[in-house]
Order: sequence, then structure tokens, then C-alpha cells
Amino acid sequence: MSLKDHLYDLRHRLGLALLFIALGAIFGFFWWGWNIFGLPSLGQVVISPYCGIPVTDRFNQNGNCQLLQTKPFEAFMIQLKVGAAAGMAITAPLWLYQVWRFIAPGLYAKERKFALVFVFCASVLFVLGAVLAFYVVPQGLTVLVGFGDSQFLTALSGGDYIDFVLALLLIFGVSFELPLIVVMLNQVGVLTYDKLRRWRRGITFGLFIFAAIATPGTDPVSMVALAVALTLLFELAIQIARIHDKRAARKRKAEGWDELADDEASPFDYTPSAVDGAEAPVESVAPKEPHRVRYDDAT
Repeated sequence: MSLKDHLYDLRHRLGLALLFIALGAIFGFFWWGWNIFGLPSLGQVVISPYCGIPVTDRFNQNGNCQLLQTKPFEAFMIQLKVGAAAGMAITAPLWLYQVWRFIAPGLYAKERKFALVFVFCASVLFVLGAVLAFYVVPQGLTVLVGFGDSQFLTALSGGDYIDFVLALLLIFGVSFELPLIVVMLNQVGVLTYDKLRRWRRGITFGLFIFAAIATPGTDPVSMVALAVALTLLFELAIQIARIHDKRAARKRKAEGWDELADDEASPFDYTPSAVDGAEAPVESVAPKEPHRVRYDDAT
């Protein structure tokens, strides 16, 4: 394809991706108040962590769990924002497929397989991080509103609460991708198991510092939950690196790479491969004796 055709294809793929995202946002906007197939509505799902706060510690008018609208059209903007985020998550396979269709022609078969595994694992880890954050929110809010005893009553505005929840979901989801990056760097030979093993204590300490800085709230629950989860995932990544390095070492030993002297030719196969579509096979060419350079003591 020419550069012009690539640009046309990029425009086509981006247009389809934006169309899917827009359709998902419309669905999420109306899902805010819908109970589809008996399932809770999107509004009920989003507000449920806030409703997990004890009734005695939060604003409770007419026995209902409600947020405050302190600005004009604040409820509309919250419904639009949450609906767009939910629709983008629901339609993720559709618009990610368009991105994949654009970059896949430029990859080899092995690279495509590697990229598919990376995208699948990244998606699973992001969802796991978001789910963990969703269950951490009630405990974190309970700790935060517990200060001040009975002198304070919690009445969160809708905008502040939604921003807090979305930020926590995003931070947890993105943070869960860090161990996957470590595994990928090990696969390509940048990070070895020996380095990761020596850096284990420093990595663990850094993860707790990262969790303390990254979490939007000041509660210790979300910080400890994120730090412990990342520590376990990093330990899993280190063990995967250990298995990979052992296999790579056995492969090098079986192929004789470690037994070669510094001035010895590498054991490459010099036989050319057959040409696709050729009527007769290509004759094998005997390898030539590698040129050797002799160094005397003076050198």
C-alpha cells in the first residue's frame, strides 16, 4: 500500500472506532436508569460503593441513598461521563479490533501472535484492577468518613464522588499493567531473572511508595490493597522470568552456544532455503571455512 492508501485506511479505521465508541456512549447514557434483564442499572452500580457507608455516617434523606447535585446540569454531565466510560468499555472489542486491523498487516506472523497475547493479558489485568478498585471504594470511604466521630455527616456531591471512583478505577487498572511490562522485557532479553531477584526488595519498597502516591484518596485501605496486589503480581512476573530464563539457558546449551570459544565460528546453518514457486529445489551450498585472524602476543 502507498502512503496515501495507508492514510485512507487509517481514516476508515478511526471512523469505525469512533462510531462504535459513540454508540456505546449512547447505550451507556440510557443504561443509567435502565434495569436490563433484571440487572441493576448503571446508576445503581456506580452509587453502590457510596451506599456501603454506614447509614449513620452519610446523608440519608427519605431513607434513600443519594448523592448531592450542587451545580446546574451536574447530574446530566455525570450521567453522560459515566455512560461514555461504560460504553467505551463495553464496545472495547469492536474498536480495538479496528486498531488491530490497521497495524496487523505490518507485522510478521510471530509478531501478531505475540501482540495478541499481550493485548489479551493487558485487557484481563486492567479488568482485574478495576474490579479490585470497585470493591476497595466502600472500605476506603468508610475509613475516611469515620474520622470526626459524630461531629460530621458525609454528604458527597455527585461530581466529586464520580471523579474519585473513576480515578481509582483507572489507576488500579493501569497499575496492573506494570508486571506485564516486566514479563515482556524479560521475553526480549532486556531484564533477566537474576536482576529481578536482586532488585526484589527495592521493587517491593518502590511499589508501596507508588501506591501511596498514585491512589487519589488518603485512606490506607486503597493504598495497601494496590501495593499488596502489585507485589503479588510482580512476584508472579519474577517467577515467569525465572522459568523463561531456565528454558533459554537449556536451549543455548543444547545448541552449543555456551561451548564456543571466542575465536570460533558460530554454528549457523549456511544452507539456503528453497525459493517459493521454484520448479526445482535449490542446490545446497557447502559452508566456507570462516576467515580466522591470528593475534600474536604483541597484539
